[in-house]
Amino acid sequence: MHVWALAFGCVIGWGSFVNPGKKFLPNSGVAGTTIAMVLGAMVMIIIALSYAYMVPKYPKAGGEFTFTKMCFGKTTAYICGWFLVAAYLTNVPMNSTAIGLIVDGLDGTANILKFGFHYEIAGFEVYLGEMLLSTAILILFGILNILGVKKAGIVQTILASLLVVSVVALSVTALASSKASGVNFAPIWGFDKSAAIAANATTENINEFAHSGTMGVISAILATFAIAPWAYVGFDTIPQAAEEFKFSYKKVSLIMLVAILFGCFVYSANNAVAAAALANWPDRVLLIAAEELLGVFGKLLIGIAVSCAVLSGIMGFYLASSRLMYSMARDGYLPEMFGEIDEKHGTPKNAILFCILISLSGPLLGREALGWFVDMSAIGASIGYFFTCAATLVTIKRDGDGSRFLIVMASIGVFFSTAFMVLQLVPIPGLSGVHFGKESYIMLVVWIAIGAAFYLKRVKHFRNELAG
Repeated sequence: MHVWALAFGCVIGWGSFVNPGKKFLPNSGVAGTTIAMVLGAMVMIIIALSYAYMVPKYPKAGGEFTFTKMCFGKTTAYICGWFLVAAYLTNVPMNSTAIGLIVDGLDGTANILKFGFHYEIAGFEVYLGEMLLSTAILILFGILNILGVKKAGIVQTILASLLVVSVVALSVTALASSKASGVNFAPIWGFDKSAAIAANATTENINEFAHSGTMGVISAILATFAIAPWAYVGFDTIPQAAEEFKFSYKKVSLIMLVAILFGCFVYSANNAVAAAALANWPDRVLLIAAEELLGVFGKLLIGIAVSCAVLSGIMGFYLASSRLMYSMARDGYLPEMFGEIDEKHGTPKNAILFCILISLSGPLLGREALGWFVDMSAIGASIGYFFTCAATLVTIKRDGDGSRFLIVMASIGVFFSTAFMVLQLVPIPGLSGVHFGKESYIMLVVWIAIGAAFYLKRVKHFRNELAG
């Protein structure tokens, strides 16, 4: 149960509650988002079969990094591991930025956190009160991870269970409300958000910018399908706890399957509730929609759901990030201090402390950067999926113990992982809102440059090891 809670808690973060208004509904609409999420879940289930095969083979922290190292060598493993750090670690500070949003959405006009020193980033005001609360929660949950995965697992299980109950209750009651309107689902395939903003479009004329025709529908679906690796990143955190739990192939498969299916339900349900309540889907739409449809009860449900999503995401990605760094440090890719295990609690304390330190940047940043971090997480996850499926094919050929079915599934996983990367990185004529924006490309280049510099600094270590 603790391991399912880890996977599900990472899959569902605050993005599933904020992105309906910021990305999903404008880019893909209700129909496009639902189709994309279902297709994404199907692909993730196929990819998860490779994880289920590889985890019992290599029950060590590091997951995809370890798989890649054993099958393709250290340089390739470093590339995989470096992008996985981006996929996991960016989710912690981004989840922390939602804490102020939750309080702001629940306290009405009280603005209890909007006090003290404040400044503006990308058009968003950041207040001292929000920074203090977010910082305290980041430190608290970091300490829980230091105390051990099983103690953290108890908290994670409670949060994940509350998240499921509150989302199910919200979906059933909200969609059954007399205030819910199917009319608000239009445009069902989304619209060109940039053009609509430039033209100062309103609810009355938003259909003028709606996606239409075959290419419009394909663009709508692919815009959300392309970031499915980000949406479902988290089911693959299970290998990071492989040294602290014992897994069989069937157990890993079941845990991942349930986490992915629950994730698909939450994304689709949140989208439907948001669209049913409000026309034109403004930002912070789900917080507003819940109150519009159900009053104070809806506000309470969405408050519980978002709080659990944010906190379980912080907890889970702390674990995944720190275990990955521990595994990389153990092999000499990162400073040795990150590979040290705390004698009392048996956890990589220094790696967790580093993750806490990096994550404290989150409360200092504005929420408008969410989309950029979504893109970085998506490309990092796609690379991890690609190498895991490829490593599965290599391992099956070497050990001769895989079924023909698994070979086919791993091959499909390689194909779709590649497709995700192409959709994210390559502008395709006729498809709008699918590939990275300018800021995301800049972040990617910077991340690659930092990784290259760090690798060059450590490459002497590997040459000496090979010579020895």
